[in-house]
Amino acid sequence: MSHTAPAAGAISFQRRAGMAPEGYELAITPQHITVSATTGAGLFYGAITLWELLPTGQGAAEVPAQRIRDAPVYSWRGLMLDSARHFQSLAYIRSMIDWMAWHKLNVLQWHLTDDQGWRIEIRRYPRLTSIGAWRRPPTLGPASHAAPAEAPYGGYYTQREIRDLVAYAAFRHVTIVPEIDMPGHAQAAIAAYPELGSLDGPPPPVSSRWGVHTYLYNLEPRTFGFIENVLREVIELFPSRYIHAGGDEAVKDQWRASALVQARARQLGISDPEALQGYFTEKIGRFLAAHGRRLVGWDEILRPGLSTDAVVMSWHGTSGAHAAAVAGNDAILTPWPTLYFDNRQSALPTEPPGRTRVISLEDVYRFDPLDPSLSQAQQRHVLGLQANIWTEHISSDARVDWMSLPRAAAVAEVGWSPPARRQWPDFLQRLAAFMPRYRALGPNAADSAFAIDAHLSASADQVAVTLANQTGFGDIRYTLDGNDPGADSSLYAPPLAVPLGAELRAATFVGKERVSQVWSHRADLQSIAHRSSRELELCSDGVGLLLEPPRNAAPPGIIVALDIMNPCWIYHGADLSHGTQLTAAVVPLPFNFEIGADAQKIPVGDARSAIGELEIRADNCSSPPLATLALTSNTTLITLPAVQLPPLPGRHDVCLRFARPALDPMWALDWVEIRE
Repeated sequence: MSHTAPAAGAISFQRRAGMAPEGYELAITPQHITVSATTGAGLFYGAITLWELLPTGQGAAEVPAQRIRDAPVYSWRGLMLDSARHFQSLAYIRSMIDWMAWHKLNVLQWHLTDDQGWRIEIRRYPRLTSIGAWRRPPTLGPASHAAPAEAPYGGYYTQREIRDLVAYAAFRHVTIVPEIDMPGHAQAAIAAYPELGSLDGPPPPVSSRWGVHTYLYNLEPRTFGFIENVLREVIELFPSRYIHAGGDEAVKDQWRASALVQARARQLGISDPEALQGYFTEKIGRFLAAHGRRLVGWDEILRPGLSTDAVVMSWHGTSGAHAAAVAGNDAILTPWPTLYFDNRQSALPTEPPGRTRVISLEDVYRFDPLDPSLSQAQQRHVLGLQANIWTEHISSDARVDWMSLPRAAAVAEVGWSPPARRQWPDFLQRLAAFMPRYRALGPNAADSAFAIDAHLSASADQVAVTLANQTGFGDIRYTLDGNDPGADSSLYAPPLAVPLGAELRAATFVGKERVSQVWSHRADLQSIAHRSSRELELCSDGVGLLLEPPRNAAPPGIIVALDIMNPCWIYHGADLSHGTQLTAAVVPLPFNFEIGADAQKIPVGDARSAIGELEIRADNCSSPPLATLALTSNTTLITLPAVQLPPLPGRHDVCLRFARPALDPMWALDWVEIRE
């Protein structure tokens, strides 16, 4: 016999010894609901589970009678938020902490300092925020790292704001772990206090360029004094047992070139620049340990002699966590690319700016933290996992939500549930039921897993349409009358033929619930021939990005896809049999990327004019150009004059590639049309 229990009324919470620190028991009988746990965190998570069992909406409700005993597999179930590259509002971070708590995520690593901004108030060093918190936006043309005519971008969090936020998070059983980057990613700090740097000369600007910079703190006693004073204020603000000290991507060029650093190295008896970083890390680790805290660092800190008290974040795959656990260090798994949420979630043109590599919801869900090659004792050193939200290209709060959710839900389940309990179809079913809560409670969760992926091809009087979604989950329903589809609309089944000129709308449904946005498209020849750069294939993926042009270069809402190492796109399957007309729109972008010697590999210098040209080729990008279109402006979006392509029998892939005389500005294709 089945029973149900009232969802409101007789509910009690009780402490009970002997349960795991975050574990709980939820007992639902026809008469009473009881949540039991040993700790406040356990009671909180039991309440969250009860909330998840309740149906959405208002009014009286029932939940099935049942007993649930639950506890997480891993103690560290985290997200990292990069507030240095783009600055988020405090209201947004509170909302993020809220939805982290819904998912039983319990660590927010807060990336507060980097080359592009210093975001935490340090009272002893006010220039860190008066200077280091602000940068000039990039502009088109030479020296694009500084745009004096534009208002500076930035901001910082005061100590009072941070204390309030830490308390807000603690009430929801989320620990905020601050990250103060060192010895690299220090350009903003050196811009504020040049004496901290390794080389003589004028201070650098706070950077508006993305990538790996070369500014490192020097190794002088006064610099360590500065860092320790900063950390004293950080420790006062954050009660977390862990303090993240960065340690990644510390390019040693300046240390090698610095007479000051080399003199200090000789004094220390250290000739290897990599060993100098080990010395740096150990010194900071000892300071933190003396103040009752543990140093956390990216896996570059893992060197012989690292204190076993230090925690290693493994981002170069999972090998760092394995090596750390074998060495006796605790470790956290955060491998690139699977747990890097600046990678897009699908190849659909609805994805916001970020990296073009697709890391789907399923990719995240199927990540397994368990390393069977470790002994049981070594496996206990793996504290858990964390996904990282790097925000170079995630400029708004709403986009942070989109790039995080629902992939963060997959991280939460992988961190909480043992492998035997993780079932992808079951997760999708539960996620579909949870999507209305995202909509009701505010997070801008991505629908990428369920969104409509459409392919259209035209014949004389109709359009053949293929509809699908990334997961193959749910039912696709559609309309042709201009109204949004509902749960009772026509069920898609291939083949679907749509009359020319009709407006097709479609969405994914699970039962009566719509779980994707409504996709719409007018089935006419022009819209089929028109493809944005995001609908084309990149010729390569050296550094593939989705980018927004500067505000003064293009209207809002334009996002272009390009490989900055090779500005080249493929339009597949163009019918060139009868001679076709090609029209394209192109836009200039500032080249604000620190990629070192790799910049020399980008093809430039083959342009025939002062600005450059768009070259059009058939079948492959090394064939002779069918046409060449001269660029007419290097400051704004332009639609190039239409060009007639010579007839070639059958269908062909069309390659569009830029030839330009310089790296900055770089050019991107916005859209192209190829029509008979």
